[in-house]
Amino acid sequence: MTMQTILIIDDEAAIRDMVGIALEVAGFRCLQAENARDGHALIIDEKPELVLLDWMMPITSGIELLRRLRRDELTEKLPVIMLTAKAEEDNLVQGLEGGADDYITKPFSPRELVARTKAVLRRKQPQMPEEIIHARDLVFDPVSHHVTIGEQTLSMGPTEFRLLGFFLTHQDRVYSRDQILDHVWGGNVYMDERTVDVHIRRLRKALSIADHDQLIQTVRGSGYRFSTRFPG
Repeated sequence: MTMQTILIIDDEAAIRDMVGIALEVAGFRCLQAENARDGHALIIDEKPELVLLDWMMPITSGIELLRRLRRDELTEKLPVIMLTAKAEEDNLVQGLEGGADDYITKPFSPRELVARTKAVLRRKQPQMPEEIIHARDLVFDPVSHHVTIGEQTLSMGPTEFRLLGFFLTHQDRVYSRDQILDHVWGGNVYMDERTVDVHIRRLRKALSIADHDQLIQTVRGSGYRFSTRFPG
């Protein structure tokens, strides 16, 4: 069985070595880079299955590299876990909005890191609809991976696309954040519920043409619902 490759990008050698040893013991092949430039080159050359990315690095920060990866179709779906000393909620939101799959705050235990790495890697892709779906004048095409409202094509990330696909196939039902995590992220028990709120906000922004953001409704104390019947 081929070992999965994990790339560790961190400017602290001690952190890279500690993480590398823990992951190698767990059966992974590890690569290391001390800055974003070298890390990006390794991503292109080695095509790792997952990247562990430090937030605070000189010259180019981890969050800047993450945004660059998400803008490139070759790396937009590459799983990335942010490693950071920034524990505030605003930083969590910023990391998730930048496209991180998970977020681990330093200091962390090697056991936790390995568990969360495995959880992201085994995440199952949710089952996507196969037919084109219409909701008012919104058209969702899972084959071409296009979403349009009227004549305008919407821009959204892969997570928002999966989230919209889930909502469109489960209309007029209320789902809790935990249930949405299970359906859209594949039951990753280590994912924070606030992840759902971040991506709901991003999806609403993408759907903001002609009030289509109102299709996603917040149900106080329960979760979210997608419905073409606007409340009012």
